[in-house]
Amino acid sequence: MFREVEHKTVPGFTALILLIAASLLGGYALRSAILAQSVPAMAGYGLLDALILVAWGGLFMVNPNQAKVLQLFGRYVGSVKTAGLNWANPFFTKRQISLRVRNFETAKLKVNDRNSNPVEIAAIVVWQVVDTAEAMFEVDNYENYVHVQSESALRNLASQYPYDAHQEGEKALATHTAEIAERLQHEIQDRLAKAGVAVREARFSHLAYAPEIAGVMLRRQQANAIIAARQRIVEGAVGMVEMALDSLSKRDIVHLDEERKATMVSNLLVVLCSEQATQPVVNTGTLYR
Repeated sequence: MFREVEHKTVPGFTALILLIAASLLGGYALRSAILAQSVPAMAGYGLLDALILVAWGGLFMVNPNQAKVLQLFGRYVGSVKTAGLNWANPFFTKRQISLRVRNFETAKLKVNDRNSNPVEIAAIVVWQVVDTAEAMFEVDNYENYVHVQSESALRNLASQYPYDAHQEGEKALATHTAEIAERLQHEIQDRLAKAGVAVREARFSHLAYAPEIAGVMLRRQQANAIIAARQRIVEGAVGMVEMALDSLSKRDIVHLDEERKATMVSNLLVVLCSEQATQPVVNTGTLYR
């Protein structure tokens, strides 16, 4: 298990000044040895200049919100996150990794919900590398790993909920999007923790029935809506009829027997529940003839 270790480096501009001075002095000393025709001095100063030239390879740049992962002959040494010019052992292998917040949208996945209805679903995942060592060494390709595991978590989550809620209090993909998206974020995070990745946000970008059943499900939704509307209308009409009868009785406007009450209730329900305007009929007779 790899864990990120911060590697301390020499400030780049300090190292740059020292390397420039060393190069000038080394070049001057080598020139003096050549003019003096001293073979041992020429060999010594030549070797020194070669080492100075190698030391120049230790300079490297780190951009904002990026890091360099350092290795020495395959062994992990540490990570550098200090932006700007840095200097480290020139024999270190320096691999760049981005720490910026990134996002991607999954493909539209066709899965079966909990009721075995085929649905199409897609999500947007916002993520960021937080441990450079894990991202670099624990998985083969951390970007591909994020994409594959996110789609796998989305498939698994979509199969645990129905598309529509058919019972009161039931959680569904279409009605509890925020809650389910939050659970999706946690599930993706559990899968990506070993890759040194933090999931900042996950939300649905597409949710619909599959085309082969979309028409049938639309008619079903319309029927449910009509039934719910009818129930509300009937409940309201019954309340209004009850209120009318109570008002007539309390104000002592008219006294109705049970048969006349039944007729009045029937007429009022027809008026209140009808989809079209009703035509009044004036009754000049009596119910008992």
